[in-house]
Amino acid sequence: MPDDVARIRALVIRWADAVHRGDLAGVLADHAEDLVMYDVPPPYEGLRGLAAYSAAWPPFFAWQAQGACFEIDTLDVTADTDVAYAHALLRCGTPDELAHHPTMRLRLTLGLRKDDGRWVVAHEHHSFPHD
Repeated sequence: MPDDVARIRALVIRWADAVHRGDLAGVLADHAEDLVMYDVPPPYEGLRGLAAYSAAWPPFFAWQAQGACFEIDTLDVTADTDVAYAHALLRCGTPDELAHHPTMRLRLTLGLRKDDGRWVVAHEHHSFPHD
């Protein structure tokens, strides 16, 4: 599965780059219509579907436009023929937040499936550790 691992790594890197640029179309690319996402802000029961996922991003982009970063620190991928998962740690915060908590990382877990030979994100989970 080395080719699938490389494809998924590239997908996650493209996604993170799109988030950093505030590129909604790029963020939505490679996500399943029936996606489920659990995010840091409410609703805590999660979001279901690509439309709800899409609607969650503009407030984040507005916050990020104030100078926050969103960049992958570590990324690991495990893939089989039709399902895969990835987990990553990301630097996500304003310069002030990162200065006060330099080791703080956003945790990301993705569940992927292969649809018609193409990898898509079917589950996305973001979290920060609690002190």
